[in-house]
Parts: sequence; structure tokens; C-alpha cells
Amino acid sequence: MGNTPLAWAAENGHEEVVKLLLGRDDVDPNKAGDGGKTPLIRAAGGGHEGVVEVLLGRDDLDLDKSDDEGETALFCASKKGHEGVVKILLDRDDIDPDKEGFDGQTALSIAAYGQHKGVVRILLGRDGVNPNKQGLDGDTALGWGAWNGDEEVVKMLLGQEDINPNNTDDGGRTPLWWAACGAKEAMVKMLLERDDVNPEKPDDKGQTPLSCAAENGNEGVVKILLARDDVNPDKPDDNGNTPLSYAALNGHRGVVEILLGQDNVNPDKSNKDGHTPLWWAAGSGREEVVEMLLAREDVNPNTPDKNGQTPLYHAAWYRRVEVVRILLRWDEVNPDNPDKCRQTALSLAARNGHTRVIALLQPQTAATHSTD
Repeated sequence: MGNTPLAWAAENGHEEVVKLLLGRDDVDPNKAGDGGKTPLIRAAGGGHEGVVEVLLGRDDLDLDKSDDEGETALFCASKKGHEGVVKILLDRDDIDPDKEGFDGQTALSIAAYGQHKGVVRILLGRDGVNPNKQGLDGDTALGWGAWNGDEEVVKMLLGQEDINPNNTDDGGRTPLWWAACGAKEAMVKMLLERDDVNPEKPDDKGQTPLSCAAENGNEGVVKILLARDDVNPDKPDDNGNTPLSYAALNGHRGVVEILLGQDNVNPDKSNKDGHTPLWWAAGSGREEVVEMLLAREDVNPNTPDKNGQTPLYHAAWYRRVEVVRILLRWDEVNPDNPDKCRQTALSLAARNGHTRVIALLQPQTAATHSTD
């Protein structure tokens, strides 16, 4: 397509050149060049306040014209954090401050995403800006602020009377969910100060903020959430995995210790497939967590999953030699428990050639084993 002389001058902030070109009758101030960008979009994106003001002097200027990516001049200025340009544009009554880009993002949401605090403040002071507006993926300005851990942006947004702190994105995730997953402790505290925030709202897979924090080993966030009376420390997701299961799977010893200290946490709770926290820890080689769970009287080390596979079987399958060693130290562990295909941990290890595992298992197992 190519760019016009006006477009080049606007993009590079040449105010006097722009004035000269606009004085010609054959110059169209709205003519788009490469990428569908008009002179105004180029000037706004570059933060050239003087050029923007000159262009706004034309009565035939289209303020809300979008480029090929659906971005307007206001959107581009907000995206880059150009506060002066944003102020100039918002002084116009004929501009749409909430016009969506190609992915449904608005000037406010893109400013929050970019952590442009000054721009967020300016936009929130303008009538016609909806702080709850969601993009095509369900993203909101508050969601981006929480995801970034930007306390100032979130504080400004929470100060809006009409803000909905429980809006979810297309995965069912709330701002609190994102803050909890990202270990944004101050953000979590700020959101929980709101009476209307649901601390247990799960995502589309049933995973709560606590569960996600546990999965990622965010001890501080876990403690903050567990201090609430309205948070269930043992709430499973849609597949039946609890916060303890997630922490055990990923070897987050500190989180496991915190959760085991809760009276209403079942350390032997199985998911829909029969997998317990110990089963997860054993298969993923989390030695310290395995020992912590085995020390509990309410943990059955021989609990099989729906296929009859015990924690020992699972550890043998993945060649977790040290976990196998730990499990075999416990008298309660039965190395001869077969799965539904009549295979034991030893026959499995033999079939797969796991010699170190075989060396541990063989002295403690029965004389005969199925190899079916």
C-alpha cells in the first residue's frame, strides 16, 4: 500500500511538515498506509502530542478509524503508555473511549496489561469507559492487573463502584485465581479485602485459587487463603484432585506440611482414578513428600488406583529408585500387590529392565510372580 508523505511526517513527529501538508486541498488526513495505519494512529503510537493536536484541527478527521489489527489512535497511545496523547484524545467528545480492538481488548485493558498506571488513571476518569469490559478471551483490565501483580492498577480498578472482581476469562479464571497462581501475595490480600470476592471460585476444570497456589508451591498465598473460614482446604477439582494432591505431585514440601496441618484435610483422598497424594508423590519421585505422607497413620501406603496400581507400583514404573527404597522400609507396604493385569511391582520392573528397582524388590517379594 505504501505510506503518504503525511503519514511519514506524522510518524516521525514533524509537526511543521504536517501543518504544511494539511494545508493542501489534495491531502486526505485519514488515508491509511502500511498496516492500515492512518497519520493519526502513527502520531498517537509515537507519542507525538503536537502532531496529534494539529491533526485534530481537521474537521474531517476520523478519530476512531482502526488499522488492520483493529487498533485506534487511542488504543495505540494507551498501549504505549503515552499519557499526554491519551489526554488530548479523550478531550474530544466524538471519540469512543471503549472501542474494542480485533481481540476485544479496549484502551483500558491494554493499558492495564502494559502496567501503564497513568493511562489507566486517565481512562477511569472518563465517562464511557467500562472497567468490566471483556475481550474475546474474557480478559478484563482487573484480570490483567492481577496477573501482572500491579497493585496500583488493581487498587484503582477496585475503587470503581461498578467493578466486578469475580469476572472470569474463557478458562473460568478470576483475578484472584491469577493472583494466587502467580504468588502475588499482596494482590491476593487486596482482593480478599473485598466482601464480594469469592475465594473459592474455581476455573473451568474445577481448580480453586488455593489448589493452583498449592500446585505452584506458593506457600505465602496458601497460608493467606487457609486463614479464611470460607475456604475448603480439601476441595477437589473436577477430576477429584485436592490441593494436597497437587502439592505432592510437584514436590512442594512446605505446602504439603501446611496442608497436613489442617484438621479437615484427608491425606489419603483419592481422585476419580484412585490416585492419592502418596501415589502422585511416589510416581514423580518426591522423596521428602513420600516420607511425610508415610509418617501419617491415616495414610494407607497400599491404596491402589482403579487399575490396581499402588504407590510402590507407580514408583517402580517410573524408576524412582529412592522412593522404592523408602516405601520398602515400611512394614505396611506390600510389594506383592498385583494390579488388574496381575502384574506386581517386581514383574513390571523385570519387564522394563529396571535393574536397580529389581535389586530392591527381589529380596522382599514372594518366590513367584506373574509376568503376564
